[in-house]
Amino acid sequence: MNVRALLLVFLLMGTAAVADDVPWDSLTADQQKVLSSFRENWSELPAERRERLASGAARWSSMTPQQREASKQRFGRWRALGDERRQLIRERYEVYRSLPPEQQRRIRENFKRFQGMNQERRRMLRERWQKMSPQERESMRERLRERREQRRNRAQQRQ
Repeated sequence: MNVRALLLVFLLMGTAAVADDVPWDSLTADQQKVLSSFRENWSELPAERRERLASGAARWSSMTPQQREASKQRFGRWRALGDERRQLIRERYEVYRSLPPEQQRRIRENFKRFQGMNQERRRMLRERWQKMSPQERESMRERLRERREQRRNRAQQRQ
């Protein structure tokens, strides 16, 4: 796995940056080393892409060896996905980013809870969800919303 490929992951992560011009000479020695494969055509790249690459190279340089290895593994899994699956993930990520912070927090908590389950329990939940009709799924979401609201009300009453 080459460094250039890893940097593309950082680009896909949606790093928001102002598209300032980033001349090659303004990069640190570490950034230049990480981005060496881009040196020849650096000035031809769009300013926004140069900014994202520079930012990604800075992050890469600050990672521990373990973090870099984990990043390489994630990127390998990303590359193994089909184009349609990657596009779906990008679209869902954009929807997530548009949500209010409280909803994002709940999604992260639910994801952590799901990840904490054993594999068999996760498989069962996935199968159950996939077998549901769209109406059943919406009904389930509504029941979960109601439970959350009830818990919130009980917590407020105790205070």
